[in-house]
Amino acid sequence: MTIAQALRDAAERLSKTSDTARLDAELLMAHALDVSRSDMLLRHINAEEPAEFQDLISRRAAREPVAYITGHTEFYGRRFDVEHGVLIPRDDSEILIEAALEAVPHDVRVLDMGTGSGALVLTFLAERANALGIAIDVSAKAVKIAQSNAHRLGLGDRLGLLQRDWGRPGWSYNLPVFDLILCNPPYVENEADLEPDVRQFEPSEALFAGADGLDDYRIIIPQLGNILKADGKAILEIGHRQAEMVTEIAAKEGFAVQLKHDLAGRPRCLVLAVKQ
Repeated sequence: MTIAQALRDAAERLSKTSDTARLDAELLMAHALDVSRSDMLLRHINAEEPAEFQDLISRRAAREPVAYITGHTEFYGRRFDVEHGVLIPRDDSEILIEAALEAVPHDVRVLDMGTGSGALVLTFLAERANALGIAIDVSAKAVKIAQSNAHRLGLGDRLGLLQRDWGRPGWSYNLPVFDLILCNPPYVENEADLEPDVRQFEPSEALFAGADGLDDYRIIIPQLGNILKADGKAILEIGHRQAEMVTEIAAKEGFAVQLKHDLAGRPRCLVLAVKQ
């Protein structure tokens, strides 16, 4: 079977469980060939199907995310390695980068809380050549992956990585104050109806935050004043129905709040600044 035929059959099979069946099939085929997707489509479309392709499609048909199958995903135009146990970066989170680039000047020190793959802080450092960063995560696996991504992107000398749990006393001991804090915390309600791709495969500790999804905001926001400069900004990702509730938490702690929407027009992040 040629690659063109295999892609058609795979897309039809995946259409029962994926809204991006054709794209999934193409990404997995490119992975099997160890070439880029564009190179596969331009130069290999009439070649013979690689032997391992059907196994990859079976994994995707069982709802395993493409990023975990291939071991990487794209964020803000850059490749980030991921693996089981590390949250997959979403395109929706790119608005945090846009908000950060708008909110702070060039020479800044940034903290990424709950860094996962390191996508947020490493993207910011790549966009701002004079910035320095520290990233924390409770997961040792996430810290290891973020460190690997930092070195692969040539940013290892500008980022310090620490295994820290913001829910435990003393987690911010010996940290400096920051011009910018980025955070994509867990914010999903414990009983939320999630797709199997997410609930069955992605790390629960990076997703769920209590009955209303706000537990981590209640922990994080009151601590921001201790590690944020007086003129600094904290940018927090939120669920699309949480803007009002998280804004209320932040306002009680003395922050002015600005809401940012993602490309789909949904509330996606809040920019917090200490009221002057």
